[in-house]
Amino acid sequence: MSGSSSNTMAMKKVVQQLRFEASINRVKVSQAAADLQQFCLQNAQQDPLLTGMSSSTNPFRPQKVCSFL
Repeated sequence: MSGSSSNTMAMKKVVQQLRFEASINRVKVSQAAADLQQFCLQNAQQDPLLTGMSSSTNPFRPQKVCSFL
């Protein structure tokens, strides 16, 4: 009897999880892709990978070596 009871509880948890997942509002892939494309186009001017970075503001530039001779 205990096995049947634990099986029933497990199935109730599965049903509860499936109901939760079914209630989530989903975005269509085409809409998500369009939103992503619009975001990329709007922010392209601030993207240093697309526009480049000036050497004075580049935090990854090689450090100048200071040597005293």
